Amino acid sequence: MIRLLKIEWTKIKTYKVFWILSGLYFVFLALGIIMAEFMINNMIDNMNKHLPIPVPHVNIYFFPEVWQNITFFASIRYVLLFPAILVIILITNEFTHKTIRQNVVNGLSKTEFLLSKLYMILLISIIITVFVTISALIIGISHTSDITAGMVTDKLVFIPGFFITILTIMLYAFFFGFIFRNTGLSIALFTLYTLIIEPVFYYFLKSPLVFKNDISTYLPVNAVLRVTEYPAIPVLKKMMGLNLQDTVTMGAALIPLLYATLMVAIVFRTLIKKDL
Repeated sequence: MIRLLKIEWTKIKTYKVFWILSGLYFVFLALGIIMAEFMINNMIDNMNKHLPIPVPHVNIYFFPEVWQNITFFASIRYVLLFPAILVIILITNEFTHKTIRQNVVNGLSKTEFLLSKLYMILLISIIITVFVTISALIIGISHTSDITAGMVTDKLVFIPGFFITILTIMLYAFFFGFIFRNTGLSIALFTLYTLIIEPVFYYFLKSPLVFKNDISTYLPVNAVLRVTEYPAIPVLKKMMGLNLQDTVTMGAALIPLLYATLMVAIVFRTLIKKDL
């Protein structure tokens, strides 16, 4: 594993695009975490202009709800595109620059090559999760009075839930990159599917014109987003009738992992049997 990660590090350590996109992602992620409460309360202020009874401001940064709220905002569809696109670029560059052939010629097997990419995705997922965890911990401590150990550990399960979210969305990107092999095409199709095709299909399946079903909840990207589906904001339940999430369930986490496993298996089978 260490040997394969060293090979990946050799490829990216001087790759400016990787570091620029990574830096932008962490900057936007940090700004999103810091600005989330302000944006929500700004929306509430705008709503209050048209409501007879004003809705009070919310606080999303106190323990234990901070774990759920921060991971929710870090798991928004548009935010997840950043690391996914990064993975697509790292994968498709191997075909664009034909470095995959060079690696195999130099003695790296196809299986080892794929494992090196999976190890890199796993490492990036861990780094992002640690960043979100530290951010939530610092914000929670600064916004919570009379902190107890129980308050800090309650709802901590949303952190491994977020890890599954970020890992699986990047494995989806891994699939797109290897199947289509072209950077522009892979990014375009992944973005199109994530932001347009699946949401349209989701709302079509939920339409009263379609027979009653729960199929929409099992769509690949939606399954990822359902791991941390709602923030812990009681006003959402009061005004919109939402059943707020209390924890990360095994079922919700298992579905995107099964999708990701299937996609990785398809990539392995395709690359092993296909010429480079």
